[in-house]
Amino acid sequence: MAKTPTPSVAAVQSNLGMDTRQMTQTDRAASCPAPAPPDFEKRRQRVYLILSGVFLGTLSLLNVLGISRFVDLSFPLFGLTIPMVVAIGVLPYPITFLCTDLISELFGEKKARDMVWVGMLLNGWVVFLLWLGGVLPGTETMDPATGLPLRDAAGRLPTFYEIRELTFGTVAASMIAYLAAQLCDVRLFHFWKKVTAGRHLWLRNNASTMTSQIVDTTAVILITHFYAGVLPIDADAPLALQLLTFILSGYVFKVLVAALDTGPAYLLVGWLRPYLGLRHNEEAAHT
Repeated sequence: MAKTPTPSVAAVQSNLGMDTRQMTQTDRAASCPAPAPPDFEKRRQRVYLILSGVFLGTLSLLNVLGISRFVDLSFPLFGLTIPMVVAIGVLPYPITFLCTDLISELFGEKKARDMVWVGMLLNGWVVFLLWLGGVLPGTETMDPATGLPLRDAAGRLPTFYEIRELTFGTVAASMIAYLAAQLCDVRLFHFWKKVTAGRHLWLRNNASTMTSQIVDTTAVILITHFYAGVLPIDADAPLALQLLTFILSGYVFKVLVAALDTGPAYLLVGWLRPYLGLRHNEEAAHT
């Protein structure tokens, strides 16, 4: 009868050592679970909230600043002085187009349109608050003839009423121009995206913004002048030339900024796509 070989002491110790190492590795794996996968839905909601917040915050600020001051950014070119006189409210405006382009690219046309309409409601909310602040009783001495506070020695109203007057004078222009320009920007962005099959971000970013900005700038200047009459117009100079200067100044400024934001747009889209778990040309339309 064959005899079963007896394992040596060294073999038993080796097997025990292997079992101990396996148990240790198993215990370590149990105590250190694999990292949880990224919550892309939460990231998408956060990024959309940030972009919308920047867009809406900038929009409300520029409507209050409006034409409270004009800045002269004229510059020399080939021995000629290129006039560029823009309202201070124009300065942050191109940021709104960068936000709409990013949302259009990453979240789709519907999300971008939704944000534009919320911005329209925000404009109305700003106007309502300015109106309410003016009709509620205040501490100023009122002029019974006009229902407004008495003017100071320089013939000026209190600061709030000056801001209110300027905002009321431009808000109709800004709301009409804003709606036309932003919807134009969103539509053209997706038109170029479809034509190029999702390629050439620089083309749709610049083509949509540059076209919509001429719509915006022309509408704002013409409505502000002919409807509100609050542009700093020199009565002794030709009107058409002055209006054209305001339109071209605002447009050139916006186009230059739009061209400069192409680089940041590429960088942000390149970083945000993997961060949001999006493939090339994919949109987080259901966020």
